[in-house]
Amino acid sequence: MEKVKKLFKARELTSLIFLIALFAIVGFMNPMFLSPSNVSACFNTSVVYTLIAVGMAFVLFIGEIDVSVGSNLGLVAAVVGTFLRDGQSLAVAIVVAIIIGVVIGLINGWGVCIMGAPSLIFTLGVNGILRGIIYLYTNGAWVENLPKSFKDFSSVTLVGPLTVYYCAVIALVIIIHLILTRTRQGRYFVAVGDNAQGATLVGLPTLKTKMLAYVICAVMASIGGVIFCSRIGFVTPMSGNGYEMKAIAACVLGGISLAGGVGSVIGSAIGAVIMASISYLLVFMGFSSNYDNAITGIILLVIVVVDAVIQHRSLVNNRHARLAARVSASAPAAEAPAANVNAEKGGEQ
Repeated sequence: MEKVKKLFKARELTSLIFLIALFAIVGFMNPMFLSPSNVSACFNTSVVYTLIAVGMAFVLFIGEIDVSVGSNLGLVAAVVGTFLRDGQSLAVAIVVAIIIGVVIGLINGWGVCIMGAPSLIFTLGVNGILRGIIYLYTNGAWVENLPKSFKDFSSVTLVGPLTVYYCAVIALVIIIHLILTRTRQGRYFVAVGDNAQGATLVGLPTLKTKMLAYVICAVMASIGGVIFCSRIGFVTPMSGNGYEMKAIAACVLGGISLAGGVGSVIGSAIGAVIMASISYLLVFMGFSSNYDNAITGIILLVIVVVDAVIQHRSLVNNRHARLAARVSASAPAAEAPAANVNAEKGGEQ
């Protein structure tokens, strides 16, 4: 029974119910949407968003943020695209992509965790620098004429209509979830985000954990850049622009708190499917996909406000609980002298 109660308290369950309800509503409005090909398309198109959201989850776990993931993805996509276009092997391109991700993650980690810069401001600056590097690297031109085999692989299915990419990403999410929940080192991220000073006092490697979170976030964005290059088939200087907002919205929608220390990567993966499906669902509902960004912003604002209210109520409830505990603990101490006085009076009589 306790496991059932714990399950229903899980934040990611709320996201899953919201996703199912969203699909059901759209299916009611347009029954054509409920075909296996259309539903699976929502999951297959969420591959890149899922990778970025899972990486973003690590940074949010520690109570920080990284808004450079969009430009990170765009830069890696441009580099991988030019490598493959010029005849380099895919293995070399992937290694270079991961190296780029590690370097960007270390830079962000250095600025935020070591130098103490605000994470939003520092990563926003890195985002601008990376976007400028993309323009310099591509001379403002599109990267096209990628190998056909590389582009076609994005449509290869593995489980029913689900692509190899999506199945691989889901397997990766499950592995990461098990590491975060079943290993001591994995639980460091949530512990540091919940109370960084307390984690340091009990001997947890706080600085190392924060640095690792930024590296993981950047590497996941880099892997997303490789898959983006394969799925889209070309890269523009603006590729990846706005993906950081989608990733943050996916994480918050999946139950991850912006204050840190709360949530799971499963929730971020579910949130990524929701965010990736918005433009697709709008078409079936008879609206223009131009509303995508506006709806994303509204969802993000609403969820952030709700999360802030929940955090405030939790803080107030905790204060009331501590106050009640102190009052109940002090009551017997106050009654004890009175009892002694009554005993003494009884003895005198």
